Amino acid sequence: MIKYFIYCRKSSEDEERQVLSIEAQLAELREFAKQNNLFIVREFTESKTAKEPGREIFNQMLSKIEKGNAEGILAWNPDRLARNSIDGGRIIYLVDTEKIQSLKFPTFWFEATPQGKFMLSVAFLTCTSVKTKKII
Repeated sequence: MIKYFIYCRKSSEDEERQVLSIEAQLAELREFAKQNNLFIVREFTESKTAKEPGREIFNQMLSKIEKGNAEGILAWNPDRLARNSIDGGRIIYLVDTEKIQSLKFPTFWFEATPQGKFMLSVAFLTCTSVKTKKII
């Protein structure tokens, strides 16, 4: 049986732009895990942007996966895991080396195939926020 970590993140910079609070993500992910009989061994939560690498809790979680404490991650959406190429590449590398055997998202379908990993990398990189200018 695959052991999963739940990872919930919200950006701390702009509270009104948040899609789901950490509490709402946790509630949805716990229900998703229950409905899909996923074995959750730990929950990780973090309030920090994922636009740049260096999130402490995220890095702790991946270190625990590298040590074999879990083989899967359950997150609300890929953009909760990574919004930069370094963190995204690290996750994809862990999938390639089978340290991560399963990634689950209620809002995104993923399969560990070459096409699936490509689509995941696109999801990581297209989740960056875009600032628009108002044209008068």
